[in-house]
Amino acid sequence: MTDETKIQNMIEKINACEEEIGKGIIGQRDIIRQVLLAILADGNVLLEGVPGLGKTELVKAISKVLSTSFSRIQFTPDLMPADVTGTNLIIKEGGNNVFRFEPGPVFANIVLADEINRATPKTQSALLEAMQEKTVTVGKTTYELPMPFMVLATQNPIENEGTYPLPEAQLDRFLLKLLVEFPGKEELKAIMDITVTNKTTVLNSIMNGEDIMEIRMAVRDIPLSDAVMDYALSLVVATHPENREAPEVVRKYVENGASPRGAQAIIKTAKARAFMEGRYNVAFEDIQFAACPALRHRLALNFEAVSDGVTADDVIRQIMDGIKTI
Repeated sequence: MTDETKIQNMIEKINACEEEIGKGIIGQRDIIRQVLLAILADGNVLLEGVPGLGKTELVKAISKVLSTSFSRIQFTPDLMPADVTGTNLIIKEGGNNVFRFEPGPVFANIVLADEINRATPKTQSALLEAMQEKTVTVGKTTYELPMPFMVLATQNPIENEGTYPLPEAQLDRFLLKLLVEFPGKEELKAIMDITVTNKTTVLNSIMNGEDIMEIRMAVRDIPLSDAVMDYALSLVVATHPENREAPEVVRKYVENGASPRGAQAIIKTAKARAFMEGRYNVAFEDIQFAACPALRHRLALNFEAVSDGVTADDVIRQIMDGIKTI
């Protein structure tokens, strides 16, 4: 099998996964695709939307189709770090008491951090190492997490009581932040047909963990021209209000700009999109596609932006409008 044939088989598998997930999740096709892009780009995803939009079911469907181990952590104010990472237990072996590590639910390929902003900062921070280094340290021992590994977290944007906003350090560890929109009338009718009747949807497994790791290696090899790289970096640099060349909208509304992880997120997502669409190079449109989901949670807006009703997406789009492509 030639390399070209092998890559084509990978692309066909990804497209088959997208179609299969779509059987169990009505609508939200853009969200499904963007989550798959994050998986191929080896990143974590923050799903934001009001309750009842199928965020949790989406993550479950993805784990079934990808045939990976799945774990759900329901974040609550009384959840402790050890409830996430695991803990050392004292057991008897040969008449002696010894410590044995009992892994927590974070030891899975896909971890659903449900309503992540309901846990205290101490518990939220238990995921920081896992999301970045793919390891968990308990006591003096560091444990490797199973690969592939990713965190898919959900949060409700309209409910503030009993919540703890995610710190910037944790937000920065999410490759993408996706906004889950309310479905249209036709999609809502299709959801009713599945959920309030005896109809059942069986999802088939399309890929496994080895396939994902192999595709991730292929995605990293997608070439990126200097012009496209410069465009992506210009977008990130332009988000910093202290930069003398920053556009007026940034100086007026942005408190802090995106970190270097923002540039990494844009480029990794753009490479995954190019690969998923069967192209062997990253285009300017791939960078533009990735910009909002990769940067919207990395911009800290000031009070003036809130009072004027300006969102991070508004700022990012105006930045893109002001930067020319070749």
